[in-house]
Formats: sequence, C-alpha cells, structure tokens
Amino acid sequence: MRLYNTQARAKQEFTPREEGKVSMYVCGITAYDLCHVGHARSAVVFDVLVRFLRRKGLDVTFVRNFTDVDDKIIKRAGEMGLTSQDVAERYIREFHVDMDRLGVLRADVEPKCTEHIPEMLELTQELIRSGQAYTTLSGDVYFRVRSFPGYGKLSGRNIDDLRSGARIQPGEEKEDPLDFALWKAAKPGEPSWESPWGPGRPGWHLECSAMSEKYLPLPLDIHGGGQDLIFPHHENEIAQSEAATGRELARFWVHNGFVQINSEKMSKSLGNFFTIRDILDKFLPETLRYFLLSSHYRSPLDFSFEGLEEAEKALRRVYTARRQMAEELGKAKWSASPVPPELAKELAELEAGFGEALEDDLNTAAALGHLFGVVRLAGRLSDDKTLRKSEGARDLWTRILKDMEGWSAVLGVFGADPGDFLAALRDCRAARKGIDAAEVAARLEARRQARVAKDFAASDRIRDELAGLGVEVKDTPAGQTWDVA
Repeated sequence: MRLYNTQARAKQEFTPREEGKVSMYVCGITAYDLCHVGHARSAVVFDVLVRFLRRKGLDVTFVRNFTDVDDKIIKRAGEMGLTSQDVAERYIREFHVDMDRLGVLRADVEPKCTEHIPEMLELTQELIRSGQAYTTLSGDVYFRVRSFPGYGKLSGRNIDDLRSGARIQPGEEKEDPLDFALWKAAKPGEPSWESPWGPGRPGWHLECSAMSEKYLPLPLDIHGGGQDLIFPHHENEIAQSEAATGRELARFWVHNGFVQINSEKMSKSLGNFFTIRDILDKFLPETLRYFLLSSHYRSPLDFSFEGLEEAEKALRRVYTARRQMAEELGKAKWSASPVPPELAKELAELEAGFGEALEDDLNTAAALGHLFGVVRLAGRLSDDKTLRKSEGARDLWTRILKDMEGWSAVLGVFGADPGDFLAALRDCRAARKGIDAAEVAARLEARRQARVAKDFAASDRIRDELAGLGVEVKDTPAGQTWDVA
C-alpha cells in the first residue's frame, strides 16, 4: 500500500515497523461542543484506513485521544455553569453517539488527557533536564524551539521566517516568541494539578506526545489528523517527543483535507459549520458517510445539501441493484449456459481496480467508481432477457454480492438490508418534503381495501390524492409500494 506522507511530501510504500502489526495514533476532539461535519470527515477517513489495513490481515492497534482539559472547555464550563470535567464528559458521550450512528468503529484505546498527568510531568521533567525546556517565575514551562534542529520538518516552515513575525505578548515570560507551553501555571477557578513547578495544567501539544508514547512503541507507524493540525500541533509534538526520547515520533504522517463551505474551511471559530446532528435530522447517517467518502481524503470537500442529495441517489442505485440481484438469485430455474467471457473479465478488472484504488493512498472516490462499474455490469445482465436466465449470470451475481459484502466491511456503507434501507431512505426524503409516512401508509391501506372491494374509483381517487402530495404509488405482484416523486 502507498500512503501520502506529509513529512516526505510524497506517496511512499507503507510497510509496518513490525511485520504484521500497525500502530496508529490519531488526534481526537477537544470535548467542549457537538461535533461538526469536519470532525466526521476525519473520523470516517481514519475508520476506513483502519478497516482496510485489518482487511489486509494486519493487526492494527488504533489509539484516538480525547482532550478533556483546555481553554475552550474551561470557557464553555463557565458559560454552562458546570465543571470542566462535566462538560468534557458530556461531549465525549455525545461524540460516541454521533460516531456510532455514522458506523465509526471505536478506537482500541481512547485515552483522556486528565488521566495521564503523571506521564506528562515525566516528559516535561526530561526536557528540563536536557536543557530543552525551562521554567518561569510564574510556574509556566516552555519548550525551547531553537534547541531542536529539526523544527519545521513536517510543515516545511522555516524557523527564521516564523520568528520574524513572532512577538512576545505582554506578561509572557518566554525566552523566544516561538517557544511553546508544556505546562501552564494555574489561574484562579481553573482545574489544576500539582507539579514540581506549582499547580497547573498541561499544554495541548504535550498531551498527545505523552499519550501516544504511553500506549504505542516509537516510532508510531501512522500519526494522523486533520490538515489544520500539521502546524503547530504536530510540529510541536515532533519537537518535544523526539527531543525527550531521541527517537522518531512517527514514520508516516497522514492528514485529511478540510470540509469547506464557499471555499472556506468549516469551523466553529468561523461560525460556518453544521453539526453532525444538524445533518442527521434531515439525512440518513449512511448518506453523510457516503458523501464524506466520495472525494479523496486529502482533497478539500465542498459541503452542500445538493451533494448530500446526490449521495442519496448513489446509495439508492447500489441498494436497488443489491435487491434486484437477490431477487434474480431467488428464481429456481436456470439455463445451463455461460455468459460471454468478456463479462467475467470485466468483473475481474473492476474487482482488481477497487482494491488497487484503496492501495493507492486510500482513494475511496476511485474505489467507488469501480463499485458503480460493478453495479452497471449487474444491471446489464438483468436487462438481457437471455443472459439473466443463465447459470453464468447467476454465478456473476453471486460473486458481485460477495464482493459488495467485503467492500461494505471496508467502506462502512452498503451493508444494510436493501429493503430496510430503501424504505428508510424513502421515509427520510418524504420527511424533508413534509410528507407524513404514517399518513401515506394509512391512505395506502384504505386504497388496498377499496381494491379488494373492487371500488376502483375510490382506489384511483386515493392514488391521485397521494400524487398531489408528491407520492408515487406502484402496484406490484407483491402489493403496493410508494416513493417520493
């Protein structure tokens, strides 16, 4: 597999440090609010990466942390009249609710910052002993950025250029404007822990260094997160971890692109965001997950409700194809004839293409293109009156459904029962248009009874009334069905 390594600025062949095992650390949320679509993208991207590596037979240990003490959490606690711990615990629970709905697997280890203060103190003390960190009269501890020769190697930033625009703010006791906090002295009313330098709390960058090293051997095989973390967060992680341990922090740095609205990054600070809950009030969770996978993970993803509606159409195509194939396979009689060999060859090429796309820097967009190629192939078999009755078609459909089962396990989409999903999708679309699914069901039952009584005028009248509401009714051998027109 080839992965784009941010530090190398190139795709590189990924091989684990230890054969058969992968260590992966991804920066999680700061738990002070509900997650937005940008958080969902990062979670889904790394969920698919973990699923794919495991599908390849690798033993993946996945660690994703929670920052549960931070300026934003403290501020939110003041606004809500709660403790910082209460706020963090609330939004960690809400994170799990959202991610469970999106089909994001739990990480193997989900450490919290406040549970690892001793490891952070130890790391800070080591940096002070080596002269790469220093204390201030106020009880803050700073890392000496200029003491680490490799600073800037991840982000590509030049330390002299950074310094030219940096200033020491009034009241700060830094030696250099570029130095960053490892430990922050306690302020009145803020949560704090005892330390050799007085009560305080850890700096954000320090948390991930301590927690990743606690659970995974260095160097990590993969360290991941959003592009916004490259600088300064991940750059500072590298500096403090490698300065303290003398070992490389991570072999591969993997970063997902931003979700954008009108070409601007979606973020709480800009106020241009939709929470996951906002979206799931109107769309199925699988629709959002599919939408997030429809672009390459490193590319910017332009969010729009039109894009979500297109995702719905794509999902409906796949689930409809799955249902049709299952129906065809339920038929008892097959002619003992093969299909043209080029169809089997086409399927083999599409199967290979799906895997090759994921092997090439987790290109889910290209993989989905191959999947839809398979859907079109299945449809061509069904449309051909001769081929669809052949044993060759039966064997290809069986193989396609088996493929989709495996691909679904990797992508986390297309795995539901087709009938259940299509009904849920229909009801979701109906709700957005103000159509009450329960009312439609009641009207259809009245129509069924009218047809049983051979009152076809009443049957037609109900059908026309539903059409006026935007409901399309179809009569099938299995009974009435309906959809949003």
